Amino acid sequence: MSLTILVRALGLAALCLTVTSVAQETATPNGVVDNRRSAIALSGVTVYVGEGEYRPDAAVLIRDGSIVEVTSEDDIPEDYFVMPLPGRYVYPGFIDLYSGYGLPAPARPAGGGGAEVVESGPRALNVNDAIKSHYRAVMAFEPARDDQIPLRRQGFTTVASFMADGIARGTSVLVNLDHSNANEAVLASDVAAYYSLNKGSSRQTVPVSLMGAIALLRQTYLDAEWYAQHDPRPFADESLEGWLRTQSLPQIMEVDDWHQALAVHRVAEEFSTRYILKVGTDAYQQAARLAATGAPLIVSVDYPETPEVADPFTADDVSFTELKHWELAPYNLRLLHEQGIQMAITRAGSGDEFIANLRKAVDAGLPEEAAIAALTSVPAALIGEQQRLGHIGAGALANLVVSDGPLFDTDTRLLETWVAGSRYVVSEPLTEQEGRYQLATQSTTVDLALRLADGRLRTQVLDGSSDTALEGASASVTIAQDLINLTLRMPGEEQTLRLSGWPTQDGWEGSGWTLARTGQLPASEETDAAEEAEMSTELPSPVIYPFAAYGSETVPTQQATLIRGATVWTNEDAGTLITDVLLRDGRIAAVGENLQAGDAVVVDGTGMHLTPGIIDEHTHIALFGINEVATNSSMVRMTDVVDSQDVNIYRNLAGGVVAAQQLHGSANPIGGQSSLIKMRWGGTPEELQIEDAPGFIKFALGENVKRSTNPASIRYPQTRMGVEQVFANAFSQAREYESRWQQWNALSNSARRDAIRPRRDLVDETMLEVLNGERYVTAHSYVQSEINMLIHIADNFDFTINTFTHILEGYKVADKMAAHGAGGSTFSDWWAYKWEVRYAIPYNAALMQQAGVVVALNSDDAEMSRRLNQEAGKMVKYGGVSESDALKMITLNPARLLHLDDRMGSIRVGKDADVVLWDQHPLSVYAQAQTTWVDGIPYFDRERDRELRQYMASERERIINVILSEQE
Repeated sequence: MSLTILVRALGLAALCLTVTSVAQETATPNGVVDNRRSAIALSGVTVYVGEGEYRPDAAVLIRDGSIVEVTSEDDIPEDYFVMPLPGRYVYPGFIDLYSGYGLPAPARPAGGGGAEVVESGPRALNVNDAIKSHYRAVMAFEPARDDQIPLRRQGFTTVASFMADGIARGTSVLVNLDHSNANEAVLASDVAAYYSLNKGSSRQTVPVSLMGAIALLRQTYLDAEWYAQHDPRPFADESLEGWLRTQSLPQIMEVDDWHQALAVHRVAEEFSTRYILKVGTDAYQQAARLAATGAPLIVSVDYPETPEVADPFTADDVSFTELKHWELAPYNLRLLHEQGIQMAITRAGSGDEFIANLRKAVDAGLPEEAAIAALTSVPAALIGEQQRLGHIGAGALANLVVSDGPLFDTDTRLLETWVAGSRYVVSEPLTEQEGRYQLATQSTTVDLALRLADGRLRTQVLDGSSDTALEGASASVTIAQDLINLTLRMPGEEQTLRLSGWPTQDGWEGSGWTLARTGQLPASEETDAAEEAEMSTELPSPVIYPFAAYGSETVPTQQATLIRGATVWTNEDAGTLITDVLLRDGRIAAVGENLQAGDAVVVDGTGMHLTPGIIDEHTHIALFGINEVATNSSMVRMTDVVDSQDVNIYRNLAGGVVAAQQLHGSANPIGGQSSLIKMRWGGTPEELQIEDAPGFIKFALGENVKRSTNPASIRYPQTRMGVEQVFANAFSQAREYESRWQQWNALSNSARRDAIRPRRDLVDETMLEVLNGERYVTAHSYVQSEINMLIHIADNFDFTINTFTHILEGYKVADKMAAHGAGGSTFSDWWAYKWEVRYAIPYNAALMQQAGVVVALNSDDAEMSRRLNQEAGKMVKYGGVSESDALKMITLNPARLLHLDDRMGSIRVGKDADVVLWDQHPLSVYAQAQTTWVDGIPYFDRERDRELRQYMASERERIINVILSEQE
């Protein structure tokens, strides 16, 4: 009897002897039950013992579903049933912490359109249906044998299953992938708590945005803390109860990209928790920053599909970023590992490509021991199950993977998985089937070669006794569950011969045919070529910062720079003069003639113009979303959704823009908190933020906020007078909120022990900041009557509207704005783009300035923001504004409106080195920014720009050629 037949026979015997490690004793059996204890020894195997080490010629002793020890094959006790598996490799069973196995599919997300849904569901759950922390996957788990098969085929023996629905998703259940019932398959009922930034199936309209999801997450932490103080509870909320119960569990947060990973890490820091971040294949783009968070990662190997570039016209639609990411994504795990990040690997998203993609990661330089740990010991440790999962040692569950070679070798096949001591054959060993064979049928005799390649048996029809292929002939073989299926077509024959059969000692046979082994195969040149074609561990190209068009391997650095002989527009009392300017340590160090350069780089500014950097008071570029739709959305923060890789940052630099206020949209009367950034191209969202910048918030008036364009809307307010009431109510509630906290803070320590601390409310806190002068208001406005209304509201509540933006009827109320202390940030000559701007005039800015209003020009548009110098030039034409005052409308005046004029907006010693060198008069339509410095760093330089364009073109061509060569 052949070794193959012996192993198969023993395998059947072993299956008869294995039993579940822990029987459900409370169950009443229907029939005879086999309660014999099982003791099995897997003999002659090479065991992976961890950290890249193997133990050859070993035996794994299994009793009652658990591992007793790993010993020598010569030391197997007599009471063990020996299963010889010579040449096999044994690894710990894989663990996936991000699975939906055994659970119903999540409900479909609610459709858009129609009226808003403002109420939560009818049950005693959270006020927002996206908070589902009451959910326990164990209560819905049902083993699904068919769904186990693809998981076990890829080596998985244990998964943590959860419901991927909502922002707070409840807990997962840890289960074995065996044929036991749910009671026995469940290893832990509540193994981790899961979160995301996707509201899932919630029908409620809020949140609609990423920043809204983050705000809801933050508010829920605060609500749960407040709720926990009450005994008895003030009301029933099973979602908050679930939240409180599960905070001690591992906290697993799903994010879509590294931007979100850094954003939720800030939330974790705020509430003294730690997230295990489930990330995608883009994490390598900011591996060092992710490592700095200290957060463990769960990483997918769901690589992007190969871009369609065969057609040149189609190829033009594939972005530079997409091409770069396609090439570098397989290096994701390797680059994360090099940063020392603790990480587990998940099958999620990769499906049937999991093993192939995992091998790509190893080929790309991920150490094999790190890959194995990420599938075994690391996930076990992350959920506190390292004693019984993730290793092959005494006391661990007998969850094993058996392969016919080292795990990551190209031709290695996973043959078996063992789950709690039960054996599951997932594929047949193919290496033993390699060789020369002779097929004999009733009518012909043919020589065949069976060769293992890429984990599959390849069949070749041979030309007689030679090793060359018979031209025009084709054949294929599949072997599964001890059966063989063979197809053969000979040259000149129209019919394909199809055969099925069973194994024999020398090969296979069927009805009227035999396939007998006749010898070994010669060395394969194809195999050698395949080995040579393995992916290089060297990065094909560097990671660039930002990971987008015009990114570069190294970010520009600060350097001392002396700009000589330029026409300097100081925006100070000195006015405009030809002189030198020295930039050092991020500041303007000196302004004057014949300055000494020292170690500074000298730039010849002769014939050029040096101005302060342009500041855009109102922009929506570089944001992942701009609108949350709650009537009062003051709890959301634009800082949570900054897209630091938006190419519009670079384009703004090319137009001389150095800073901007990123505003919430105008979907509601009270919008979100602003983000004030400098255009530090290549930095993270946090690094773009202007240090110690004051807080701002967006208010809005007019058609947008009363939902004029949505007849189905039911959201309050629906009228302009309703908009006024929104503000009055919000500020009144904020004062009441302040009063509650003042009463609490006045209590003695002993009195506080018997009192309930007030609930923190992010909306009320923000509105109170406005009332207390800690946050400034930028108000979207058009119509004279509404401008008057908001000034009246502000006067009643004793605060000042900082800036009316758009303010296209500002010329009608400029005197009132000046008296109130409000500034105006407007367009130069936009009008007639909707009904409420029908009275706009291009003289608006000049007339407001004449009335004593601080006036700025803004873009509110990614295209216009690149040409704000031209918008300023229009003010000279419309209203006769002086050139210096026109320039101030895009430099010093927006700095004043943003309360940054002490460090930005003019060229003065000690101010930030945010300056622009123009080749012509800065208000000319022909002027081009040659260099834009931010903090003394040349983030844009026209010569460097030409080099980047050449680099991008060559990189595109190179990567496209790589794709085309792989497809040949």
